[in-house]
Amino acid sequence: MRRPSVAVLDYGSGNLRSAQRALERVGADVAVTRDVDVVAAVDGLVVPGVGAYAACMNGLHAVRGPQMIERRLAGGRPVLGICVGMQVMFEHGVEHGVVTEGLGEWPGEVERLNADVLPHMGWNTVTPAPGSLMFAGIEQERFYFVHSYAARSWTMPAQPPMPEPKVTWAEHGQPFVAAVENGPLWATQFHPEKSGDAGAHLLRTWLTHLD
Repeated sequence: MRRPSVAVLDYGSGNLRSAQRALERVGADVAVTRDVDVVAAVDGLVVPGVGAYAACMNGLHAVRGPQMIERRLAGGRPVLGICVGMQVMFEHGVEHGVVTEGLGEWPGEVERLNADVLPHMGWNTVTPAPGSLMFAGIEQERFYFVHSYAARSWTMPAQPPMPEPKVTWAEHGQPFVAAVENGPLWATQFHPEKSGDAGAHLLRTWLTHLD
């Protein structure tokens, strides 16, 4: 049986090798790359991300990441964003009063969480959307978060005939978007590659849905 092929997009963000190892453990052939042709050809693309929103966007622009991501999504090809790799899918990120333009796949802003303790670091539960594929079988599990910023609201309207995106929530000081399933674009605010058996289950589920 052929192993699914996955590219982890290398644009200067950290966390690449841990994502690579986690995906290999659940059955993928993984390349860490910024090669346009490889990214276009693989079954799935992972967009990781740690650190500042603006720095991640600068890194993506430097390797033509926005064009590679848009090209895949336009063709219905699966993409998985992780942590800041999820945040950049929104229209804007706001850090220290500075607004940075994101990829604009979803409307809305990524903002600092209103919480007594930041960063939000450690294990937390989530509330999966009804009918979630991503969390099937792991609805009650905990996942590992490290972040101070998040999307605090979801404003994307339903767009028939496309199915309505499935939005999963978590809470730290206030509710925030923990994961989204939107056609070929899936994303998590938490780190599945650091979330033990539950994270491995999620990544394996994503692999089974690669076309």
